[in-house]
Amino acid sequence: MKRTVVSLLAGLVFAFPLAFAFPTTALATLEQGLDAYRKGDYVFALKAWQPLATKGNPDAQNNLGVLYEKGQGVERNFVESVNWYRRAAEQGHAQAQNNVGVMYERGLGVKPDAKEAASWYLKAAQRGNPNAQNNLGVLYFSGRGVPQDYVQAMQWYRRAAAQNNINAMNNIGVLFERGHGVAQNYAEAAQWYRRAAERGQPQAQNNLGVLYEKGLGVPRDMSVAHNWYRSAADQGHAQAQNNLGVLYGSGRGVAADMTQAYVWFSLAAARGNIDAANNRDAADRRLTPEQREQAQKDVQAWKPKLTASR
Repeated sequence: MKRTVVSLLAGLVFAFPLAFAFPTTALATLEQGLDAYRKGDYVFALKAWQPLATKGNPDAQNNLGVLYEKGQGVERNFVESVNWYRRAAEQGHAQAQNNVGVMYERGLGVKPDAKEAASWYLKAAQRGNPNAQNNLGVLYFSGRGVPQDYVQAMQWYRRAAAQNNINAMNNIGVLFERGHGVAQNYAEAAQWYRRAAERGQPQAQNNLGVLYEKGLGVPRDMSVAHNWYRSAADQGHAQAQNNLGVLYGSGRGVAADMTQAYVWFSLAAARGNIDAANNRDAADRRLTPEQREQAQKDVQAWKPKLTASR
């Protein structure tokens, strides 16, 4: 069965720490809004933050941008989200600056503009925001909005990783695995993947599984590869789901089970993985009607297991 094992960069992070900085009555209101947000009471959070945001509180403005972006307690509105993020960003709010960059990179509420995204990421990165540092590194890696520069990518990834940004840890591993901007070093790649994987980063878990399956930088161990693929697959990582299906279909690192293979291929195919779609069809031809019925029930019942550290 066909299998793709290329290690990919993790997607950009939409992490929105809901910060607060005013040691007055406003602080209590911000905290009350945050407490409500954590409990899922987005309407109360909106009521708590709206007046503060209107008066110019940058933390509340950033938080309001989150609500509009996610459609929590208010109708989803990317234009309004960018408006609030920008108002906070222009006051030097680092997380809001990162969020404006994300909106420009993804074209949410504004026209896609990688150069503008890079500009906002740089502002936030220079203020020490780890998400922005990682995001800027991703742009340097791909050459979007800035000249492609693996050395610059590594520098920003390292600054983010020093603040425990797990996506940056994975991305450093990618540079070492591919030998971009540094000498290729699979053992070093494995160490960085492991740091992120043990903290629940699914792309790193898949990447580490690939190294164990191929014996690159670590001893070849199909059982360990299976365990890392499973950790990522349980979180909904499509490539890991396909890779896990391949192991079940071939009986490497786990007892052969074509029904399980079909389940994982189906889940990955539903997330757009082309290899998995082909593998699913091949597995389907080897199932009995009873096995197929049970497998399809398992697919319908499956739910991702999100880790607390994500």
